[in-house]
Amino acid sequence: MKALMIEGEGTCVLRDVAEPHPGPGEVLLNVRHVALCGSDLSTFKGLNPLVSLPRIPGHEIGAEIAGVGPGVPSEYAVGRRVIVVPYTSCGVCPSCRKGRVNACRSNKTLGVQQDGGLAERLVLPYGKLILNDTLAPRHLALVEPLSVGFHAAARGAIAAGETVVAIGCGMIGMGVIAGAVHRGARVIAIDIGEAKTRLALAHGAAHAIDAGREDVVARVMELTNGDGADVVVEAVGSPATFRQAIDLAAFSGRVVYVGYAKEEVSYKTQFFNMKELDIRGSRNALAEDFRSVVDYLEALQTPPDDLISRVFSFAEAPEALPYWVRERDNVVKVMIEI
Repeated sequence: MKALMIEGEGTCVLRDVAEPHPGPGEVLLNVRHVALCGSDLSTFKGLNPLVSLPRIPGHEIGAEIAGVGPGVPSEYAVGRRVIVVPYTSCGVCPSCRKGRVNACRSNKTLGVQQDGGLAERLVLPYGKLILNDTLAPRHLALVEPLSVGFHAAARGAIAAGETVVAIGCGMIGMGVIAGAVHRGARVIAIDIGEAKTRLALAHGAAHAIDAGREDVVARVMELTNGDGADVVVEAVGSPATFRQAIDLAAFSGRVVYVGYAKEEVSYKTQFFNMKELDIRGSRNALAEDFRSVVDYLEALQTPPDDLISRVFSFAEAPEALPYWVRERDNVVKVMIEI
């Protein structure tokens, strides 16, 4: 079968790889859609320290069951559609013992620490699949990235009536916005450029700030009567926005970092104490986050196709990551249809 392989910095090609076969408790999947993640882009650019090459990327996956191994429950029937939960958990580390399996110390995400789903077929344990025949096939691949944003909203303990600043309106940031609105919060979204700020407004943000045109701190203070936000979620991964999150948070506010900074970040830490901030990290997503996103997508009156910037065929897959590099400012999600 064919798979997309990142073989070196700036190099990805379609290669022949071995056919997978399901063992006990495993399911054979025909992969239908794979959405590319920022981690895949970082791997392609040679900036992902968690990845060794060559690597098959892809962990945002919608698929169809093609076969099952022994011991798989009958509901996992051939032809049913599934969402893939792409993480592993060891069950014994401190995070797993606390039920926070999304932050497992030994996690191996598909496409990162192990080969991913950008192939014609894939084998996984049935426990890593969420059955769903309701959402449109291509929307199944949106569930995982939106779940990461929903999890960040949960980590922020966002409550109805609170004001939330979402820094970054990429796909994870859109999940933050949707997750915060889903919880009844008022959201102020921040990004650069009209395309992403307009998209944030379309998905429930009350206000959107173009950081390329406005003084972000001054505008947020104007919108919050000088108080700042109850919760700030950073979904960019830049040292500047890591620091800005502290500036935008209200006294006794909460800051959640879901963005992954690629370099060291220096702070003037007095505001940690003066504001008595709660500062939290956010990683991956839990099963309940996936379920919340499915409920959210199923309830939408308008399909979320505006979140998909471009769809490539599998034959065109080697062109997808170079396209994202060229169009970084205008891309929310690139998808490959297999």
